[in-house]
Amino acid sequence: MQEQAIRWERADASRVPFALYTGADGHKKELERFFYRGHWNYVGLEAEVPNVGDFRRSKIGERSVIMTRSADGQVHVLENVCAHRGMAFCRERHGNKKELVCPYHQWSYTLEGKLQGVPFRRGVRQDGKVNGGMPADFDPKDHSLNRLKVARRGGVVFASFDHSVESLEDFMGPTILKYFDRLFDGRQLKILGYNRQRIPGNWKLMQENIKDPYHPGLLHTWFVTFGLWRADNKSALYMDAHHRHGAMTSTRGSAGAASGDKSQVTEGSSFKASMELNDPSFLDIVPEPWWRMGEAMPTAVMMTLFPSVIFQQQVNSVSTRHIQPDGHGAFDFIWTHFCFEDDSPEMQQRRLRQANLFGPAGFVSADDGEVIEFSQQAFETRPDHRMLVELGGREAGDTDHMVTETLIRGMYEYWRKVMDT
Repeated sequence: MQEQAIRWERADASRVPFALYTGADGHKKELERFFYRGHWNYVGLEAEVPNVGDFRRSKIGERSVIMTRSADGQVHVLENVCAHRGMAFCRERHGNKKELVCPYHQWSYTLEGKLQGVPFRRGVRQDGKVNGGMPADFDPKDHSLNRLKVARRGGVVFASFDHSVESLEDFMGPTILKYFDRLFDGRQLKILGYNRQRIPGNWKLMQENIKDPYHPGLLHTWFVTFGLWRADNKSALYMDAHHRHGAMTSTRGSAGAASGDKSQVTEGSSFKASMELNDPSFLDIVPEPWWRMGEAMPTAVMMTLFPSVIFQQQVNSVSTRHIQPDGHGAFDFIWTHFCFEDDSPEMQQRRLRQANLFGPAGFVSADDGEVIEFSQQAFETRPDHRMLVELGGREAGDTDHMVTETLIRGMYEYWRKVMDT
């Protein structure tokens, strides 16, 4: 069946065609242009491979990669494709090894990805002669694993298949880099745990969801009731010069109360003034010095690094959310919850407890997966239709309020520049 052509109603990106989410050919083009070329993608945290020999399997787009820690302490990212017959040879999710070995024919590689062993490379002696073996000009140096370009900053590991990609700092841009460095400020990280979920929707919908401050106070009743994210909280939205990345910041009012007129946030039945937690420790929130940004001290900052990751600070909970596409209509979503090595035991427990507010079974995040699934279902039935993202106008730019879809418009401005060429 021929795919629905993508037609934009306007020259700007305020009306997004459903066909962006439904085409297999378009999805393959996105993988090539956003995940495999010209962009840095999140792989993991250095704390996930703390020791020599440690490895963790990850993904960039739909390609499997392996993050390793070699004997010299360096972190490498290798494509999980054997140089012999192309098998995705690493099947474990994580572990520790002295070498990487493909089970198919036992080709072995160093933790840097260099080919070091080929069984029967020089053939087998039989009946007084040597049979088989690799050609005389076979050179192991020509058959290493595909090694990606790696950038490390603040304990976070990024990689790119494109060795000509700009620096990680230029990729983020000064505005987003400032918020990245606020969270990943050089302190050693410690892994608390993971959540994994599969969401039946297009991968871009999760980038949109975290660029969308319109929905949290309406979809997430819990957020509004307990004041973690409300439309009248002091807030600001920022993006990089290309409009591909974003940072949403919000400051929780005193004792969770809104900072403005309550009527602005209680339309319908979202706000439940009488609701209380059976376990109030979920909201045992302690301000931290690193939260401060100039005169502001946001209690929540959600960073979207296009195309692959979200960095979250929600009060004392900190985590990464890794987007791993699987076709145009599904993606795996990996949450990595962490703390800092210098946290007190009480703060570590607080971060772990507050992490349960989020994730696939959290008080709020299950809602996001559900609405993404329902949106995708509608897109598939009407690929000729389009969505409206006109809240706050039709252009894209930074704002000092939440009642806008500017970050989504900015992302699709960038999408059009890359995909329409």
